[in-house]
Amino acid sequence: MHGSEFFNILLLFLTAALILSLLAKRFNIPSAIIFILGGAGLALTPNVPIIHIEPELVLTLFLPPLLQASAYFIVWREFKENIRPIMLLAIGAVFFTTLIVGLTAHAILPNMPLSAAFCLGAIVSPPDAVAAKALLEGLRVPRRLITILEGESLVNDASGLMLYRLASVATLTGVFNWSEAVLMFGQLTFGGIVIGAIAGLLTYTLISKLREPQLTILASFLLPWGTYFFAERLEASGVLAVVTASIILGKSQHELLDAQNRLEMRAIWKSATFFMEATIFILIGMALRSVIHEAGGIDSIFSKTIPLAFLVTLSAIAARFLWVFIAIYLPRTILSNLYVEIAHYPISVPIIISWAGMRGVVSLAIALALPTNFPQRDFIIITAFMVTSVTVILQGGTLKKLINLMNFDQALALENKFIDEHHAREKIYEASYTFISSNTNDLENEFLLYLLNEHQRRLTAYQRLQIEGAALSEKRKEYFTVALKAISIARKKLVELHRSGQIHDKTLNIIGNELDLEESRLTHLAQDVIKSKHA
Repeated sequence: MHGSEFFNILLLFLTAALILSLLAKRFNIPSAIIFILGGAGLALTPNVPIIHIEPELVLTLFLPPLLQASAYFIVWREFKENIRPIMLLAIGAVFFTTLIVGLTAHAILPNMPLSAAFCLGAIVSPPDAVAAKALLEGLRVPRRLITILEGESLVNDASGLMLYRLASVATLTGVFNWSEAVLMFGQLTFGGIVIGAIAGLLTYTLISKLREPQLTILASFLLPWGTYFFAERLEASGVLAVVTASIILGKSQHELLDAQNRLEMRAIWKSATFFMEATIFILIGMALRSVIHEAGGIDSIFSKTIPLAFLVTLSAIAARFLWVFIAIYLPRTILSNLYVEIAHYPISVPIIISWAGMRGVVSLAIALALPTNFPQRDFIIITAFMVTSVTVILQGGTLKKLINLMNFDQALALENKFIDEHHAREKIYEASYTFISSNTNDLENEFLLYLLNEHQRRLTAYQRLQIEGAALSEKRKEYFTVALKAISIARKKLVELHRSGQIHDKTLNIIGNELDLEESRLTHLAQDVIKSKHA
């Protein structure tokens, strides 16, 4: 691929991401669904050039940074508290789905070797971290459910990849070795965790010595790719390595980074993550042309392959439902007979967990990377594409409506009880006010007195919110409306001063940045008022 071709493709993806995002907002549809449909539309459009990207390159280029973006913000305390359901899904559900899908594929295609059928099962069994994050974001579900689903998608790579490697080797060589399977699983899992821990600690040490935000951001981008590459070269799980390293950095971000570093890093990572997620889902849609070409044309697919692939897709969805209900309710039934207390889950919990198992680019990329002489390769590729498309478009598209139908009152009671944001703000301003008052010895210093009064005002405001929060809602809304309008007026005046030649560009940028930070703070707090009003 020439440099000009790569640049044209980059512009195509940027344009597509922009247009499709606007369509998603216009029709209130999850952007991931619009991206896939848009990519499929591009793939089927005549005279649109075929974009061929190696599956290994897709995984290496996009997966590590997107995994880091997800794992960086995962709540470690909640992850540890929910390790049992996470592991039941990341290992148990993957093994069970591989079994059911493999048996189904072999039953409907008797000439398909059982090992190849299990290889298909291993490819489509693990839910995708990128799809889960993209479709779960912003949905009103208990925090515990989000932790379980995101945690599962972050750590299920080891089990899925191990099953895939074993099944593919058994298919091509006719040999299966249990001791080799156990060794491979240990190497993938523990090797990935150890390498990720080392990479995370080394990156922590490096960033702690950096001061410039640009260098910190550069190090944050080098971490996922370097960790993934190094782990894969040592035949460990690159995904687990990236997740481990990212969790280490995420836990320490408030001690490691100053405010300016955090603000700039989040802004750049947010934009980069959006573009990479959009590109991945567009690539999934555009893979339709390759799938059709390798399967011998549309007529061949519709007449022979799609009905069978749809049956396998249904078996993958049903297997997850079956496993989730068994994993949740069978232990409760057994242990309750032994008079052992175990948490009660309402029916809404397993339904949402089962329906939220969206597959993504990993499944499709692995299928496309199969050797050309692999038995039933075309069927495996088409089925992987169908499972990915159906789970993202159908399940992801209806997930919000399904959540709205569910009664999460009981599920919300399962969450840990924390103090709310207003109470937390009261405590931090109380601590800062105590510090300022104990260090304000010079009562003639009007600046220190102003600082003391400002923190006293904030402390009093949040103390009042604990007592009469609902009654203050309209007053707070009016306050933020006026405050944000005042900042808008101040910004217009700043621009006027610059255009009239009264201030330098440097002054414009410095004060403009101050106004941006204050506007961002007020906008966040104003959204908090709206949320509390509608809660």
